[in-house]
Amino acid sequence: MRLYWIYFIISLSTLFFALIGFILTPLDWKGRIWAVIVRTWAKSILWVANLRYSLKGLDNLETGQQYVFACNHESIIDIPLTLAGIPRPVVPIAKIEIKKIPVVSWAMLAAGHIFVDRSDHKKALESMEQARKSLAKKPRSILIFPEGTRSLDGNIQPFKKGGIIFAINSGLPIVPMACCGTFDVLVKGSKNFNPRPLELRFAQPIYTKQDDLNQRSRITEQVRNEVERLKNEWALAD
Repeated sequence: MRLYWIYFIISLSTLFFALIGFILTPLDWKGRIWAVIVRTWAKSILWVANLRYSLKGLDNLETGQQYVFACNHESIIDIPLTLAGIPRPVVPIAKIEIKKIPVVSWAMLAAGHIFVDRSDHKKALESMEQARKSLAKKPRSILIFPEGTRSLDGNIQPFKKGGIIFAINSGLPIVPMACCGTFDVLVKGSKNFNPRPLELRFAQPIYTKQDDLNQRSRITEQVRNEVERLKNEWALAD
């Protein structure tokens, strides 16, 4: 029953903050209001779910710099944890299927979130190009989950190259990032909810240039290895 109650509260919170966002959208020329709303929404979810979290490695980030944050994906809890923990305006790259969800998709579109049709390579490339142009007009950081879907066993799956290619083409540094503890809170397909302390860890940024496009496989593996290292270090310290 606790899990269903949390889902109910999450739904109410989403509706509440989406409504505020829609009302303030005409005043939000630079996306800063939506950035605050999204972060506050994420923190409210963690608070309602009684999930305490800590941040490690924030000193690796440069003030005012845009990044592509590349994170592992263990649970739906990863979404509020990353959006609450990244201390700057950030929008996720989301799968196109979310566009079918009323209110949620409308709010995400208003907030400038990016949708990608992973089943159509041409459309995915077009979405990425639109996102690159959007970032030039309205600077913000990007959040990607390169595994493409949630892990079934908590182990980090192979990373897809699409988000890394986007980072290289956009000239943005890539920050490997690890969600730690979320798998044990809510396993994919499970109805059990187990509150526990969480941690979001940031590695040193990986800088690339457009000439590195032919090195995308190596860079993708480098990012994955850094995420895995962060997670293993947390496991040893836990």
